[in-house]
Amino acid sequence: MKILDFFLNPREIRQRLGMNQEQFWTRIGVTQSGGSRYEGGRTMPKPVRELLRLVHIEQIDLSRVKKEDFEIIEYLKTQQPQLYQSLRRDAHTPNHYGEELAH
Repeated sequence: MKILDFFLNPREIRQRLGMNQEQFWTRIGVTQSGGSRYEGGRTMPKPVRELLRLVHIEQIDLSRVKKEDFEIIEYLKTQQPQLYQSLRRDAHTPNHYGEELAH
């Protein structure tokens, strides 16, 4: 087992989320049987590990993410770093209802 697999134990993450294998694995494009093999110890390819992290740990809804979002982020990081940092802070500052803006 690789170190990253230790930290991203898919069975433990799935159980903490209260999901069955089909619910958990299909959200990242993996069949239930494939997910079962990963939970049983088969090494996950890096793209699968990253999808697991993004979807189930970071709670990112991939259906809402577009290529242009990444292009804008990269532009802000390189061309407008102060604005990028300010936007990041604002996104994680609770609004007047006590809720974070970023989800």
